[in-house]
Amino acid sequence: MPPRSHHFSALVERAPDNELFRFSLAQALLAEGRTEEAAPHFEFCVAKKNDWMMPRILLGKIHLGAHRNGEARPLLEAALTLAIDQAHEEPERELRALLADLR
Repeated sequence: MPPRSHHFSALVERAPDNELFRFSLAQALLAEGRTEEAAPHFEFCVAKKNDWMMPRILLGKIHLGAHRNGEARPLLEAALTLAIDQAHEEPERELRALLADLR
């Protein structure tokens, strides 16, 4: 059975501007341990929707894992603002902890 990323890659090829397909592909790539390949798809999602918290969190974590804290911080701060505004308590706690570790 081919990896899930193959399925979502085909969907992205047919509809490259579809942020949901891009997000699903990025998640599948992450699950396969292909974090750097996932990053551009999360970046696309971040650029496409100002109020979408999850791609900011996941892209921020990719940057943290690669020791690119300067790139991670603004994404995680933006995600924290969205978590607060959208009343997502669990992501808010996680983001506060991640940002505290960056200080």
